[in-house]
Amino acid sequence: MGWLGAGFSLFGEHVLWTDLVGNALSLAVVGLAMRKTLWTWPVQLVGALLLLAASAHAHVPGNAFKQILFCVLAAYGWIMWSRGRRAEHGLLVRRATARERVVLLLALAAGTVVVAQLFVHLEWLKVAWSPWANAYIFVGSAVATFAQSRALVEFWILWVLVDLVGVPLAFQSGLYVSGAVYGAFFVMVMFGFRGWLRESRARNVPTPSGKAVTT
Repeated sequence: MGWLGAGFSLFGEHVLWTDLVGNALSLAVVGLAMRKTLWTWPVQLVGALLLLAASAHAHVPGNAFKQILFCVLAAYGWIMWSRGRRAEHGLLVRRATARERVVLLLALAAGTVVVAQLFVHLEWLKVAWSPWANAYIFVGSAVATFAQSRALVEFWILWVLVDLVGVPLAFQSGLYVSGAVYGAFFVMVMFGFRGWLRESRARNVPTPSGKAVTT
């Protein structure tokens, strides 16, 4: 399939350049998000496009659909952060309100149920192994990315919740490279959460209701 299949051999396995570079950019996104740089979103968009190409080559429609969703969320996040950076005080990170936390958790729970059913019953999306775990990772990643686009500190926590399932699932499935990437991602996320939380506390950032979030 031309450039989609380009790669190299490692320990007897064919490694796609699109898969390798796409995952590397996904890790880079975490570091960029820590610094709140606008480059977070174009890098995430390019990474998602590369992983979409890798999924298309591997004939994995479920993962391809996931990357399409991430492309849309990356574009949305790019717009939201650009708008925030043009505001008077720049892009302000804040802790979510109680209502926002409930909405995020409900979206995670309800979305997992819906997507799991799609993975089980739709032939072109069918996931033969661990459809519920894969649905949870799919939805959790999307919800976390949306929360990131809103500059909510809780997006880091959502990524931790995703990794708690993603890391053991990857190793159990024999996907050791993906498991290692998830593990590195987990460590970086913990540092990111600490930095964003500290900033939100220092700035006493107001919530959408107009009240300041205090500790």
